[in-house]
Amino acid sequence: MAGGLFALLDDVAALARIAAASVDDVGAAAGRASMKAAGVVVDDTAVTPQYLHGSPAARELPIIKKIAIGSLRNKLLFILPAAVLLGQYLPELLPVILIFGGGFLAYEGAHKVWEKVRGHEPVVEEAEDELTSTGELSPEHEAKTIAGAIRTDFILSAEIMVIALKEVVSSDPDASIWMRAIVLAAVAVLITVLVYGVVALIVKMDDVGLHLAEKPSKGSQRIGLALVSAMPRLLTAISLIGTLAMLWVGGHIFLVSLYEIGGEGGLLEGTAIGDVMHAPYELIHHWEEEVHHAVGGALGSLLGWLLNTVLSGLVGLVVGAIVLAVLHAFGIGGGHGSSHVDEQADEHADEHAAKRGDPPAEDSPNR
Repeated sequence: MAGGLFALLDDVAALARIAAASVDDVGAAAGRASMKAAGVVVDDTAVTPQYLHGSPAARELPIIKKIAIGSLRNKLLFILPAAVLLGQYLPELLPVILIFGGGFLAYEGAHKVWEKVRGHEPVVEEAEDELTSTGELSPEHEAKTIAGAIRTDFILSAEIMVIALKEVVSSDPDASIWMRAIVLAAVAVLITVLVYGVVALIVKMDDVGLHLAEKPSKGSQRIGLALVSAMPRLLTAISLIGTLAMLWVGGHIFLVSLYEIGGEGGLLEGTAIGDVMHAPYELIHHWEEEVHHAVGGALGSLLGWLLNTVLSGLVGLVVGAIVLAVLHAFGIGGGHGSSHVDEQADEHADEHAAKRGDPPAEDSPNR
């Protein structure tokens, strides 16, 4: 009896070790996949605060919560099943889909660069009849705003999940469909919590600053005023980082996807078109390796990576500009973030200057 009990305990311990190893595998795979989607995550974080424009402070966190729940629903109920089935039965189509995803990211980045170059157009206030007498969103318009944010999130979430799926399939081609589903679910939860947690911190940072500024302590007042004054610069910095990330990641995804379609095991392997598609990233990767070997060590690796990154960003800018020109030729266009983040940064400065009783800031070039 005792021998049987110890044998059972040994089996339980072995199963526990296997489960722990599986959890480690899931965590590692989810971490790698999430890093690959970093550019889209930054873009998502930069775009989301615009949807809170016109909302009273008491409604900001509830709105973020509703958008986050909608985002998680997008990822888990709609995108994840389709992505898992695609990775299981048609993995060769992943690079093709990612070409469109990379092109979309590059277009978004190029659109924001174009707005900076030509100067912002005045923002047209929509649905003014749906604002209350205090200038805040009515419940009906708030519901429409949340629905619009969730629709935009669907595009970004789809890109995140496909990028993550491609990393999962590449790192472990023999992984079961269930392991892929678990990893993608972990990515979905991790990314959603990260994005909307950061958004919540950003939008409440100025409120925390105002609260501290009203404290009797001079130190608290200085910290509070610093937080309030930093808000416009933070939003502008996030917008800039998001634009650079979109161009870099979009260009890199575009190049690598072309490389895989034309390379070994790709849909166009061995064809003249495949050779042409395969060549650009092969050349960039060759230059990266040349820099790495010429300099050597960690510095060589860093410089090689920087060269790859800069060239990928330039490719993203060119691809995005082409897509932008084509869409404008057909009368289509307008990035989901547009120039509203910078407009909102200026409005934050004026709103909180008014709360402190200070005169509003002079108009900036962004306004």
